[in-house]
Amino acid sequence: METGKELAGQVALITGASRGIGLAIAERLADMGARLALCARNGTALEAAAAGLRKRRAAKAVDVFATVADVTKAADITHLMEKTRQALGPINILVNNAGLGSFKPFHEFSEAEWDAIHNTNLKGVFMMSRAVAPQMIERRGGQIINISSLAGKNAFAGGSVYCASKWGLMGLTACMAENLRGYGIRVSAVCPGSVATEFSQHTGRDVSKLLQPSDVAHVVAGMLTQGPTSFMSEVLLRPLQKP
Repeated sequence: METGKELAGQVALITGASRGIGLAIAERLADMGARLALCARNGTALEAAAAGLRKRRAAKAVDVFATVADVTKAADITHLMEKTRQALGPINILVNNAGLGSFKPFHEFSEAEWDAIHNTNLKGVFMMSRAVAPQMIERRGGQIINISSLAGKNAFAGGSVYCASKWGLMGLTACMAENLRGYGIRVSAVCPGSVATEFSQHTGRDVSKLLQPSDVAHVVAGMLTQGPTSFMSEVLLRPLQKP
């Protein structure tokens, strides 16, 4: 296969793709020849990201389809799946990247804040994955990659609600993998530490030493180019130097 076309012909759907880690993953998969379906809640930011990808890849004619969708809403997911199928075809790769976080003592969270974080970080992954699983099972192949966090493995002060959502995501990912591996479907989790994005504040830290969105995209690319008889169930990603 031509270098840089490892994913030629494959359709990759990426959630939370308008900026940060999601956009970096989209850029990397575009470079690998994938046909991209992007979604996010902010339509203006999403269209800007899609336009940039189309311009970036115009010379190689990579397809980019983008539509506004909220992964916590079943109707939005149904619409997203149908529009993606019509525009690009069946989904081969799902990257569940959309995420929400807030950090403070657990007793200061409201019920609404708990619901918002868990609905995005956990329920949204469940519903997106449930939507693509039947078509992947029918074709006996595909890959689902969930962007988790080291917060899904470690506890820290102020991280209660976010950590709970990511610990739940790790359990969900592991069980999904066991459900689907017999159909030739890989389900994996990427667990980065702090990444230099707008997701959270990095007060007092050397941002140049933080992980970059491209570091996460590099791991995703590696997961998507494994040999046919194995899969990385999870990858823990840390910066080389402590920021």
